[in-house]
Amino acid sequence: MTDPVELTAALVRCPSVTPEEGGAIRLLEALLAGAGFVTRRADRGGIANLHARWGSAGPVFGFNGHTDVVPTGDPAAWRHPPFAAAVENGRLYGRGAADMKSGVAAFAAAAIDFVAATPPAGSIALAITGDEEGESVDGTPAILDWMAANGERFDHCLVGEPTCPERLGDTIKIGRRGSLTAWLTAYGKQGHSAYPERAKNPIPALVRLLDRLASHRLDKGTRHFGPSTLAITTVDVGNPATNVIPAEARAAVNIRFNDAHSGAALSAWIEEEADRVAAEFGIGIAARFQISGESFLTAPGPFTDLVARAVAAETGVTPELSTTGGTSDARYIQAHCPVVEFGLVGTTMHQVDEHVAVADIQALKAVYTRILSDYFAA
Repeated sequence: MTDPVELTAALVRCPSVTPEEGGAIRLLEALLAGAGFVTRRADRGGIANLHARWGSAGPVFGFNGHTDVVPTGDPAAWRHPPFAAAVENGRLYGRGAADMKSGVAAFAAAAIDFVAATPPAGSIALAITGDEEGESVDGTPAILDWMAANGERFDHCLVGEPTCPERLGDTIKIGRRGSLTAWLTAYGKQGHSAYPERAKNPIPALVRLLDRLASHRLDKGTRHFGPSTLAITTVDVGNPATNVIPAEARAAVNIRFNDAHSGAALSAWIEEEADRVAAEFGIGIAARFQISGESFLTAPGPFTDLVARAVAAETGVTPELSTTGGTSDARYIQAHCPVVEFGLVGTTMHQVDEHVAVADIQALKAVYTRILSDYFAA
C-alpha cells in the first residue's frame, strides 16, 4: 500500500516555492510511472506540470492539485525547519503540509492503490501543477491546453485543496466566487495648498469615487452564494509635503462576486462611476482591471451527492456544500467538466508552523479511494 503520510513528507522536503519545482513534480512523475500510469509533462513558461493517466477508456475521473508553496517567512520562527517534514504529537509540520502537498499525496496514493487492487472500467487522470500560488497562468491552464491539444479529457474532476474550516469532512466546495481587482488613478494638477484655485486636487474626487463604490450594495446573495463584497485595499498619494496639492492619487479595490455578476459587467460599472466623478470634479480618472476568475457553480446533483456520501461514510461527518473562500484552480477546470473540491482542514495554511494531522491525511486517502470505488461502480 502507498503510504500518503510518507508521500506527504517526501513532498514537503522538496523546497518547491513558486516558481521552483524543487523536485516535487519529478518525484510524483517517477512514482506514478512506476505504478503503470502514462506520465506526460505539460511544462510551460518555465513551470513544471504533470499529466498522468491510468487506462484508455472512459469515463475519466480526474484529480487536480499543486505542489508549489508560498515562501516560508523567517525559518527561525518555525517550531521545526519548514522543509523538514517533522512529525510531532500526531502532526506533520512543514510548508505545504496543508496547502496542499497532503492532498496531492492522498489522491496519488489512492489512485495508485485503487488501480492495482480493482482496475476500473475507465480511466483515472491526475493533473498536478507547480504554479497555483503564483500567477497561475502557466499551471493548470497549461495542462488543460495540453489536454485539449492531445485529445485528453476529464469527465469529472476533484480538486484536493484544503476545504474544511474546522473538522475533516465538514465542507465540500461546489463553486467559488469570482475575483476582480481594479486599480484607480485620479489625475489633477499640482499646486500650492495656499492657492487651491490654481490646482486641481485629485484626492477629493478619488475619495468620492471610493465612497460610492464601497457604499453600493452589489446584491443580497443568490441561492448558493452569499452577498458579493467590495473592499478598498489601498489608497496611495505618495505626497510627503503638506503644502503641496499632488497631481495624482491612486487606489485599488477588490470585488469577490457571486453568480449574479460577471467580471466584465462589474468593470463597466466601475468605469461608469469613475466617469461620473471625473466629470463632477473636472479631473481625469483611469481604471485598470484584472479578473482573476469568474464565479462558477457545480450544481448539486449526482456528482456532488456521490462525493458527499463518500465523505460522510469515511469521516462520519455530513459535509456542507459551500461556495465560500478565495479562488482556486477549479475556476479553470469548471469550463472543462463538473468539478468539486474536497481536502483537509486548512486553518494553518500559509502560516508559520503550517501543519496537518497525520490521521487526517490517512483518512483523506480513504475518502478519495471510496469516491473512486463509487464512481466506477455507478
